[in-house]
Amino acid sequence: MRNRLRLLLGAYGPALFVSLFAVGFVVTVLVLGWLESRGLDQRWIGYIFLFLTLLVFALVGLFTRTSDVAEYFVAGRRVPAMYAGMSAGTDWLSAASFIGLAGALYQSGYQGLAFVIGWTGGYVLLALLLAPYLRKFGQYTLPDFLVARYGGHTIRLLSAFAVMIASLIYVIAQVYGVGLITSRFITLQFEIGVYLGLAGVLVCSFLGGMRALMHAQAAQYVILLIAYVTPITILAFEQTGVPAPPVLYAQTMQRLVSLEQEVFNRPEEVAVRRMYAERAKVLENRIASLPESLNVERRAISERIERMKATDAPVRDIVKLERERRAMPETARAAHADWRNELKDARHRSVTPVDDLQAFALPEDASSRANFLALIFCLTIGTASLPHLLMRYYSIASVSQARRSVFWSLLFVVLVYLLAPAYAIFVKLEVLQHLVGVPVESLPSWVVAWTRIGLISIDDINHDYLVQWAEISISPDVIVLATPEIAGLPYVISGMVAAGGLAAALSTAEGLLLSITAALSHDIYFKMLRPDASSSWRLIVSKSVMVGVAIVAAAVAVQRPASLVDMVAWAFSLAGAGLFPALVLGVFWPRANRQGAIAGIVTGLAVTIYYIVRVRFDSIPWLGWYGIGMDPWFGIEAAAAGVFGVPAGFIVNMLVSLLTKPPSMESLQFIERLRYPRILYNRESTPRGDTEPGRHV
Repeated sequence: MRNRLRLLLGAYGPALFVSLFAVGFVVTVLVLGWLESRGLDQRWIGYIFLFLTLLVFALVGLFTRTSDVAEYFVAGRRVPAMYAGMSAGTDWLSAASFIGLAGALYQSGYQGLAFVIGWTGGYVLLALLLAPYLRKFGQYTLPDFLVARYGGHTIRLLSAFAVMIASLIYVIAQVYGVGLITSRFITLQFEIGVYLGLAGVLVCSFLGGMRALMHAQAAQYVILLIAYVTPITILAFEQTGVPAPPVLYAQTMQRLVSLEQEVFNRPEEVAVRRMYAERAKVLENRIASLPESLNVERRAISERIERMKATDAPVRDIVKLERERRAMPETARAAHADWRNELKDARHRSVTPVDDLQAFALPEDASSRANFLALIFCLTIGTASLPHLLMRYYSIASVSQARRSVFWSLLFVVLVYLLAPAYAIFVKLEVLQHLVGVPVESLPSWVVAWTRIGLISIDDINHDYLVQWAEISISPDVIVLATPEIAGLPYVISGMVAAGGLAAALSTAEGLLLSITAALSHDIYFKMLRPDASSSWRLIVSKSVMVGVAIVAAAVAVQRPASLVDMVAWAFSLAGAGLFPALVLGVFWPRANRQGAIAGIVTGLAVTIYYIVRVRFDSIPWLGWYGIGMDPWFGIEAAAAGVFGVPAGFIVNMLVSLLTKPPSMESLQFIERLRYPRILYNRESTPRGDTEPGRHV
């Protein structure tokens, strides 16, 4: 009886756990909605959702705590395909997908579909090229695989560095999303929200590792899915009368394009764009005449302040100018960086959105098409190379289950991705209908709320006190989070969306922290520095490293280095350039050797990092770097930097491999064992495969 119960729990336990959690979450939302109608303060609703999200992580970590190394890093290698797929889907639907994807589509239209195509297509590449081979290999990390294939500590160190830098940038994006959500919905300071969210992740990861991660992410997927589907379904119903956003999405897009053409051709809108073009010319002249122009601007503001004081001008106007003078750059290099950023913004606002491909239309010019295809390439390759995704295939029960888990992951991801374009379309339609033309003093409450935290700004450049489209600056990270407020829904829906965003960000952050921890504690400390360390000591070091990495990630995130989607795209480019050539050639090209793999990793990472820094940043003040920017090559933005790094890694890897001695016999035998089933027979002629009796791998 006990064995039968154990088997039933093993087969149906995950489904039962997810079902019960879904029912509990829905009941909680309904109860909070009832309490809101009875007068419950909105701030308390935000606190309750935050507490419940963190409580899920804490309880899962508590009940799945372990001191076994295999359980901590790979969940005992017995996770079923569907459960692993749900967990991987949650890991994949990070803050970038939940918060940033719809925003990217809102901001760039057709170009934003590169994220949908690239991220989803990468899973197909992952299933075909890497997932089954990594599961057959076993072990714990990607550097373990590369060392077994190529040999030597150098390849372990370099691949561990590639894992860490890609994962660190990705986790910074997630904790940035946490700070964004908490600062808006719980009115916590951005920095406090970042550290509070990481504390919840650490409780779960610290105690249970991968074992806790699988259970926590399955539960968080329920929150994420309900939170993503609900507001856009209600908004679609209000706009079309049918609660099916993907079905009437095309019809609504036609309305949107028609309204865009009307709004963008209004005389006042054309005049505003002309004023931004004039501002761009002024900034160009200032930059060209540095450093003298900086002194001229400083003197001009000082003279205006003196004249205003002499004429008894209002104190608030004088104070405003004083602030402008204090905010001016101190040096010519700093002025060059600041004015160049302002120049980019002015140029962007001065261009007709239809001409700048901001409408939902197919890119026509070669530069935009090149950037679109390059981004798809980077995201596809990066998906198949992300360390925190590849690591989980070590934890799945068998090779065949690893293949099936990719299918389940895609299914769970598609349920969300189908709605992202609808978010962009319906929200943009709402903004055009109900924000453009509104008096500045009568702005909707959601605009005022998001303006306070710096993610929406209205620049009344023509001083007519009316909002024009070119005067609106909305961060793409706002679109999904603000949808309930834009649609005028009860605050409990906003809190639920915030909980979904937290679930997405925290779940992915947990997987990323685990991959960084494994690279530092397992690959560097245990494999290179102290191979004789005991299992208990290895876990102590792993958990200590995890806390340190989390603090570093939070410290960088509070600097707000870029938008969510940009940071995630950089992580994908770095993962693809640093790991994909060595992994794929290691499986499918026997001639690849250690020297080629090392040269390919170094070249791919160097090219990608160089391009990101030079194209994306004109200055990095906290590093003291100014004036480092350059124009993109072939019009390809920094988000697609991997389009240069990945081919460079492949070419250098192959050339160096061909110019140096062939790999050892051990490496060739490793490839043969990895790619082809080896069936041995015992005296009773019973087949025995690599993983379990009587089955082929």
